Amino acid sequence: MLAYLLRRILYTVPIMLGVTLVCFALVHIAPGDPLVSVLPADASAELQAQLRSVYGFDRPLPEQFVRWVWRALHGDLGLSIGTSRPVAGEVLRAVVNTLRLAVLATAIGFLLGSLFGFVAGYFRNSVIDRLASLLSVLGVSTPHYWLGMVMVIVFSSQLMWLPATGAGPGGSDQWAWDWAHVQFMLLPALTMSVIPMGIIARTVRALVAELLAQEFIVGLKAKGLTQLGVFRHVVKNAAPTALAVMGLQLGYLLGGSILIETVFSWPGTGFLLNTAIFQRDLPLLQGTILVLALFFVLLNLAVDVLQTLLDPRIARS
Repeated sequence: MLAYLLRRILYTVPIMLGVTLVCFALVHIAPGDPLVSVLPADASAELQAQLRSVYGFDRPLPEQFVRWVWRALHGDLGLSIGTSRPVAGEVLRAVVNTLRLAVLATAIGFLLGSLFGFVAGYFRNSVIDRLASLLSVLGVSTPHYWLGMVMVIVFSSQLMWLPATGAGPGGSDQWAWDWAHVQFMLLPALTMSVIPMGIIARTVRALVAELLAQEFIVGLKAKGLTQLGVFRHVVKNAAPTALAVMGLQLGYLLGGSILIETVFSWPGTGFLLNTAIFQRDLPLLQGTILVLALFFVLLNLAVDVLQTLLDPRIARS
């Protein structure tokens, strides 16, 4: 187990280096001047050169990359062009807000998706199976930004049950786990949970249907094992794959929630990325993408380790 863990950690090192390189290259390939948002229209050549020197844009790209990676290793992601504040602090606040939302959305999607998947797998080719499969297909197919706007119209504008935008009555910097703040999470979290719910339901349904047709399940039933006992064996065998899908969905929600966070004005990484893109804020854009990408790599590592603990056959292979 220890050797497997060390090997997996060793594999992540070149992946992280590749992520940093791709992140730096893609941002710099994009057209446009990153200083256009802070330079006045009549800025002199001396002022432009001074600002380029301050942000390091006057150096060759390889030197910029090496300096950026070296500072990032020490926790320094530079200064935001738009706000002149440290990028690390801006990204950290946004990541915490997105984590709150993504964890809740993933939990909702995993619970409902697993429920629909197990029910559909156990009663395959029945009306219940078709209904659960229909719900999962709708969950995957429905545009989440459109669903978010519909939920705002229904539950906030018409019924007035939940607030439409924001991260709390006192802002994201004054977060507390009470109803006054949690109610701001419900609409975006429910909207974000629809796609993971559909994906997990379809995955679990296929796993359960395949497991129930295997010989060891037939043998367990022949030995007189109860339905609850058979269900436990099915859950144990389906858990590693379901856990891997859940981990991937959590990673996707962290980086793919730009539209949802924009619809609900949730101050997370998606909202921060949207702001950085429109303001052409290169340090903020690079720092946010880097943190999200590295978090996704580490999340995959954690899921691999948990899969190995649940299924020792992975380590033996």
